[in-house]
Amino acid sequence: MSLIFKLDPSVGPELRDGLLALWADVSNAGGAVGFVPPVTPDAIRPELLKHFAAMAEGRTRLLVGYEEDGAVAATAFLTFNTHRLMKHWIWAYTVMVHPKHQGKGYGRELMAAVEEAARGFDGIEMIRLTCRGGTGVDRFYASCGYRDGGRVPAAIRVAPGDDRDDITMYLPLY
Repeated sequence: MSLIFKLDPSVGPELRDGLLALWADVSNAGGAVGFVPPVTPDAIRPELLKHFAAMAEGRTRLLVGYEEDGAVAATAFLTFNTHRLMKHWIWAYTVMVHPKHQGKGYGRELMAAVEEAARGFDGIEMIRLTCRGGTGVDRFYASCGYRDGGRVPAAIRVAPGDDRDDITMYLPLY
């Protein structure tokens, strides 16, 4: 069974609540998506609203992976650069797959859908993302074709005494 991906789905209460639940479940399972456990959907809501504001301004696009029953199972936010010298690449943010789907290949499906969406945007030649060191997710992205673009040592403080590298990865689309 595969996920059903939709770019720019209509945002309403059902999608909003599905994204909040996904983000909380991923974070509480140890996923590196901007929070550390324990976290609640209410704590995540302000960050999601920032993503929605960027979508309303046309700076960000939303890619959602749905289960057959319509439940939100995966997501990525694709953000365009506004700097005139960097408009040829986009950022992939808040890339996540629900923990109950780990090991099913949905992460690869999501990254393939991210690439397909990016190829459909005029003038986009590269996707960039960042990930938290010490999680192994950089190896996953590398297996999807992303290259290591550098790291900032100890840039992410997960907890006192637990600093992680901020790793930048990129995927050329040419």
